[in-house]
Amino acid sequence: TALLPVLDDFERALNAMETDEDKENAIIDGINLVYNKLKNILSQQGLERMKVIGEEFNTDFHEAMTNIPALRPELKGKVVDVIQNGYLLNGKVIRYAKVVVGS
Repeated sequence: TALLPVLDDFERALNAMETDEDKENAIIDGINLVYNKLKNILSQQGLERMKVIGEEFNTDFHEAMTNIPALRPELKGKVVDVIQNGYLLNGKVIRYAKVVVGS
């Protein structure tokens, strides 16, 4: 039942796209509304996106997809880009972050 408000927002967004003269803004607003609602519901259930940019590479949380030369010495061994976000559920890894590491 927690996802029913998201379904309601999808319906409102679809209706706005059909009736609103400014379809581009209606689409953007609808997508933002649904995204934020879903993100908040999942957050209340304990879902958290990992913060990884600038963090020390750690195989407990990160999967290195590639290495690139570090632009600055302090970025060596640190995450410099994210290919796919990683997530924690109630503090436990449910998806590792796919990252690019400075070398």
